[in-house]
Amino acid sequence: MSTQQTTEVLVGGAVLAVAIGFMVYAGQVTGFSGGQPEYDLSASFRSADGVSVGTDVRLAGVKVGRVTDIALDPQTFRASTRFSVREGIDVPDDSAVAISSEGLLGGNYVEILPGGSPFFLEPGSEIEFTQSSVSLVSLLMKFVAGDDEGSAE
Repeated sequence: MSTQQTTEVLVGGAVLAVAIGFMVYAGQVTGFSGGQPEYDLSASFRSADGVSVGTDVRLAGVKVGRVTDIALDPQTFRASTRFSVREGIDVPDDSAVAISSEGLLGGNYVEILPGGSPFFLEPGSEIEFTQSSVSLVSLLMKFVAGDDEGSAE
C-alpha cells in the first residue's frame, strides 16, 4: 500500500469516527438515544407559550426529562402537556409544575417544583398544581402603560 493510500484510509476513518460521534451526540441531545428508561406524567396549563415537543423538563435546574406531547383540550381550552421523567426520580404527589424562563433572551422550560409528601406520583399521573408561562410582552406593556392598579390617589 502506498503512502497516499494509507493517508486516504486514515483521513476517511477519521471522518467516519467524527460522523458517528456527531450522530451519538445528536441522539442524546434530542432524546432519541437508547438512554435511561423514562415514565410519563401530564399537566394542564392555561398558557404554554414557548413550550413545544422536546422542551427540557428540569428539577432543581437539572434536566430530568422532556416534553413528549402538547395539545389543546377542546373542553377546557387549556394546553394538555405530557412529559417524561427519568426512572429513579420519584416526584412527590403534591408537587407543582411551572413554565419557567432561562432569562430575558433564553427559552422556556418545564420546571418541576417538588412537594413534601412521602407519597409519589405513579406513571401516567397528572400534576394538578400548575403555573403557566408569563408573557414578557404583556409585562412590558403594563410597565410602559404605567398600570398603577392598586395605588391610592
